Amino acid sequence: MKQLLDLDTFAKTLTDKGYDGYFHTQADYPDKIKNSISRFLEACENGTDKLYNPDRFLLNTYLEWNGEDKPYTQCHMYLKYEDNKFDVRKMEIERKDRYGHLMKKTELINLTTGTVPTRKEAIALVSDTPKQKIPSPKRGFRM
Repeated sequence: MKQLLDLDTFAKTLTDKGYDGYFHTQADYPDKIKNSISRFLEACENGTDKLYNPDRFLLNTYLEWNGEDKPYTQCHMYLKYEDNKFDVRKMEIERKDRYGHLMKKTELINLTTGTVPTRKEAIALVSDTPKQKIPSPKRGFRM
């Protein structure tokens, strides 16, 4: 059976893998991973938000952002949530052009927080690897 992690361990594990940017929990609560999840759960407790599926929720982040006029990479993590403990179960990684049109997408299923790829590995899954250029022979006059 897969082991669920408390929020501190969960956040540290993902941060150590390079997921150190800002997140949205259930499409709201922008903040670092631990604070975003904490704020969402607090809102659920006080009744200002609702956990629609009691055993899971969604966490989103940008993996790569170089400005509005450049392509970007974003990630959607589907979390298992039980007894205030967490685990990543599925990831969708998307590369989009500057207009938001999908360029490439990959889906990773049957994950655990421990098997989540690093941020750099996740970006590489949807990045086009540039073809190696073969240098053309020098042209021109020889002396």
